Amino acid sequence: MAATSLLITLNHAPHGSAWAREGLEVALVAASLDQSVTLLLAGDGVFVALRGQEAGPLGQKGTLRMLEGLEMYDIGPIQVDKASLKARGLSSDHLIEGCVMCDARALLSRHANILVF
Repeated sequence: MAATSLLITLNHAPHGSAWAREGLEVALVAASLDQSVTLLLAGDGVFVALRGQEAGPLGQKGTLRMLEGLEMYDIGPIQVDKASLKARGLSSDHLIEGCVMCDARALLSRHANILVF
């Protein structure tokens, strides 16, 4: 287990609530404090990495710029649960660059410190 690393899992879509955005903010803060951070998108969280996103219907800021900034904080590649993606009728072709498909269960088993948003 990677005891010194932090896995942040986003399970919510980028619009309609603040969960996804807050999870990304926590990832950036943790990385700025020299934590090793892995970001996992699972469930409706896979929608966070869809290409061509704009601001949400209620004027919420989009998450695309935050995702683009992850590399500056040594966060990446973005892990995307392949089962969640498939269940929503999506493929890796629908995602922004910098995403890799993974098995969420396997990734979760390798981390002792996990935050879920």
